[in-house]
Amino acid sequence: MEQLQRIGVSLEGTLLEQFDKLIERQGYTNRSEAIRDLIRNRLTDEKLADPNTRAIAAVLMVYDHHQSRLAQRLIELQHDHHLHTISSMHVHIDHHNCLEVVLLQGSVGEITRLGDRIVSLKGVKLGKVNLVATD
Repeated sequence: MEQLQRIGVSLEGTLLEQFDKLIERQGYTNRSEAIRDLIRNRLTDEKLADPNTRAIAAVLMVYDHHQSRLAQRLIELQHDHHLHTISSMHVHIDHHNCLEVVLLQGSVGEITRLGDRIVSLKGVKLGKVNLVATD
């Protein structure tokens, strides 16, 4: 493990109080780990801004499984992009609605375009593409 280095941070009292309440709600046991996570998240956001960065995406969608040909189009998109599709999971929510999670890998640009195509299909009620940099 890399050696830790100590730094000092100056914050207004009200900002620190809000931060302490936030990290307590999130379950952090100390400020250091919360600050490390904030830094990691910001660095990851910077990486994800580059369309060539390698990443993994979880594409989540809720859709009406009675929508004509939607399930078939979802399968076709995954098969057409089999080098990007890692896995998928299908969950029956109720009589009409299903949740599908599709995991994609590739460059940010490629998997964002594919994820956007998936969630924009007719019949998808809710959809979101969540990216994580792997570089």
